[in-house]
Amino acid sequence: MKKLKIFLRSLLKFMALGGYLIFALIPLYWVLITSFKGPKELYTFPITFWPKSLDIENYKFLFSFANFGIYFRNSLLVSLGASFGALIVSVLSGYGLSRIGSKKLSNGLLLAMYLTQMIPGFLLMLPLFLMLSKFGMINNLFVLGIIYIDMVIAFGTIMSKGFFDRIPVSLEEAALIDGCGTLEVLYRIVLPVSLPAIMAIFSFFFVNIWNELFLAVMFLSSNDKMTIPAALNSFISKAGISWGVMSAGLVVALLPTIIVFAFAQKYIIAGLTEGAVKE
Repeated sequence: MKKLKIFLRSLLKFMALGGYLIFALIPLYWVLITSFKGPKELYTFPITFWPKSLDIENYKFLFSFANFGIYFRNSLLVSLGASFGALIVSVLSGYGLSRIGSKKLSNGLLLAMYLTQMIPGFLLMLPLFLMLSKFGMINNLFVLGIIYIDMVIAFGTIMSKGFFDRIPVSLEEAALIDGCGTLEVLYRIVLPVSLPAIMAIFSFFFVNIWNELFLAVMFLSSNDKMTIPAALNSFISKAGISWGVMSAGLVVALLPTIIVFAFAQKYIIAGLTEGAVKE
């Protein structure tokens, strides 16, 4: 009887997770098949749940006429550059907060960072736009990357400090006794131990910056500087929405995030579960 209860409980969990997975994958499946439908099949009724013939014209138009290759390059440069920049700042500041001598100072700075997370980003967009426009810094990918770094470093610092707090200080003291400097201790001892946490933070940075829309639309105006979210937004016009081309663009836009999670999955899981079990 007990084994039957365990089996039924496991079966219910499996069915619930399976149902949730199907529910989550339906939008992705619909976007994928829409990207391979021709103009006629897109608007036919009854709707088809699989294309009658795989039409790649949407992808051809995307890269031939819509300059999507340029948008992809811009998004990749901004996302990777801003993510690495924010990661360096977050790791150094998080390590500094974790190893600072005064606990009151550390808690005060940490509280200030928590408070910055409570400020709605929309309140800062207009003053920031007016300030940068006076200096002629609008429509610049480098400036947009700096804004992205500023947007995520507080969260990254909070996350990295939490992980560094769990690393025994005795490891660093032993390395210092052996003749290592502070930066060498960070590079040779602390960073390898906290690699799962660093990969989790980097993945968070990359996905959020890659998918960011509002700042990209506000600060980028020329066609050759657009990122993928801003380019996809431009497919919506008064004449209608190019569903086939937009779906193809969404499929291409999903690829980098899928690749990041595929390669960093084990590090992300380890980083997110670090410290879940109390010693």
